Amino acid sequence: MAGMETAGVGGKVGVVMDSLRDAYGDTLVELGNEGANIVVFDADLAGSTRTSKFAKAFPDRFFNMGAAEQGMVAAAAGASTTGVVPFVSTFAMFATGRAYEFVRQAVGVGHQNVKIVATHAGLTVGEDGGTHQCLEDLALMRMIPGMTVLSPADALETKQAIRAAYAHKGPVYVRLTRDKFPRIHAEDYRFQIGKAVMMRPGTDVLLVGCGLGTSICLAAADLLAAEGIEATVLHCPTIKLFDRETLLRLAKAHRAVVTCEEHQAHGGLGGVVAELLSEAHPMPLRRVGVQDQFGQSGKPEKLLEAYGVTPQAVAAAAKAAL
Repeated sequence: MAGMETAGVGGKVGVVMDSLRDAYGDTLVELGNEGANIVVFDADLAGSTRTSKFAKAFPDRFFNMGAAEQGMVAAAAGASTTGVVPFVSTFAMFATGRAYEFVRQAVGVGHQNVKIVATHAGLTVGEDGGTHQCLEDLALMRMIPGMTVLSPADALETKQAIRAAYAHKGPVYVRLTRDKFPRIHAEDYRFQIGKAVMMRPGTDVLLVGCGLGTSICLAAADLLAAEGIEATVLHCPTIKLFDRETLLRLAKAHRAVVTCEEHQAHGGLGGVVAELLSEAHPMPLRRVGVQDQFGQSGKPEKLLEAYGVTPQAVAAAAKAAL
């Protein structure tokens, strides 16, 4: 796969790291070659979002809208009424921030079949700093009625999530990143919208992650095991339509729950889990994420450490909750 290496955010020596945005660009081309009825819109960032791969293969079906994210979303919503399936890409800050009203009004209200695939989300945007590190997108998107929200954890899952988004009828938001993430899924993994996946069984505490948060939870489970605490790790790539049944079933079998995400600790995955548990099964809960702060410029791994989005932070939260 393009972009594969053995070093990067959250990775240990020998851990394969893949680019989620490269997986996205490759999958768009694959879908195009398979005859999928898709068109792609980008806001002058095709090289960064990797939609440039589709532009090269299918120039007549690619539209560079310039730095006009609002108009891009509106154009995609209009195109969807003709029967094509538009994929819309830019950085997460622009797709969910600058264009929010148009996502809500043009895509959401009309329940248009538009797929918004935003790259450069989270702290791991790195040196671009707080203005570009979107830490609110999951919360913003899940508040739009009818919007399906996905946050894949690795490149393999990203490829499957893009295909699932194409097949799904209705608006979809997919959160991708700039940096490479550890490969956590086996080749036989099968992604399904609305389904959470248990990555590791345990008995004491339930660790719940999405995106990079799942890799962090897996590493935290190793730290906890060294202290005699057995953690179950649940990966939730669908933030909305969330797998309520699996979460509640596993939560009831554990003494505490900890969530982890590369996002504000409230409003995203942590918000979903807190809402469900408070209504259906109140129990000790800790949410690991960015604590009501903006990001800043720095190396991705240093930012994760500075903002407490690490295996050590998850392990400490688990012990506190227990």
